[in-house]
Amino acid sequence: MNTEVLRAQEEWEAVDSIQPETGSRASSDQPGQLISFSEALQHFQTVDLSSFKKRIQPTIRRTGLAALRHCLFGPPKLHQGLREERDLVLTIAQCGLDSQDPMHGRVLQTIYKKLTGSKFDCALHGDHWEDLGFQGTNPATDLRGAGFLALLHLLYLVMDSKTLLMAQEIFRLSRHHIQQFPFCLMSVNITRITIQALREECLSRECNRQQKVIPVVNSFYAAAFLRLAHVWRTQHKTISDSGFVLRDLEVLAKKSPRRLLKTLETYLAGVSKGQASLLGARKCAGPQAPPSKDLTFTGVCDLPPHSSEGTWLI
Repeated sequence: MNTEVLRAQEEWEAVDSIQPETGSRASSDQPGQLISFSEALQHFQTVDLSSFKKRIQPTIRRTGLAALRHCLFGPPKLHQGLREERDLVLTIAQCGLDSQDPMHGRVLQTIYKKLTGSKFDCALHGDHWEDLGFQGTNPATDLRGAGFLALLHLLYLVMDSKTLLMAQEIFRLSRHHIQQFPFCLMSVNITRITIQALREECLSRECNRQQKVIPVVNSFYAAAFLRLAHVWRTQHKTISDSGFVLRDLEVLAKKSPRRLLKTLETYLAGVSKGQASLLGARKCAGPQAPPSKDLTFTGVCDLPPHSSEGTWLI
């Protein structure tokens, strides 16, 4: 072959190795590769988080009668050997989303692909994030009070085959033409409730029983999301009810965490047997609609504290 033909052949063979940019920079050093929850968690277990750990307050401060009542009638304290794992959870909740970190980009890409069924990478900023239920084109701006833990919770939800079905069903409900709500923003609020329940030691009994923290926190988050979706669907809630639904959910979740977890166990057992879901129907009735930009959503951080024993933020 002459020199020009050889050069043309080499250029053609190189086409497959060229990856398109998906925003200001490529979203990952391994485009198209999904990331598991365990892989993302391992990243946080190995990087230096000391600057973020300084910010955490592992348990809420109680004084006076509140402290006495909690000592006498409150849940047990978390076992000493589990406190490092608890602190890791709270530290991750202090970490923001860094679009320059390839792992962060892979988490976002995985959430997007698993919820939408897309096979292609998407830009890390753009209107498509509003379609998933973020308030703007940059998901980082909606993580107030929950940090990267909110994204890890979504990743956990979509990367397990059983909870993925639940996530997709709730996502369809969020796009109902009447009952629509911002899916990802609602998820962030449930992560905030989970953080608060952990700090108020509401999950200590279950963590001590299982001798684990992260699996309990993940299951509690999923159970709370399932409960919210069930109430939303069966009681015909709309976006104007969001603040009240979240407040009632927080009260129930902190008061009866074991009951909430049992509901999730029942749901997942039903999924494995192919039974109807607990959302009230196999599919949410009514046409699906793209999320409205005019939704007025009241989240956890928008409500006043319900008692003097806790705050809404970390």
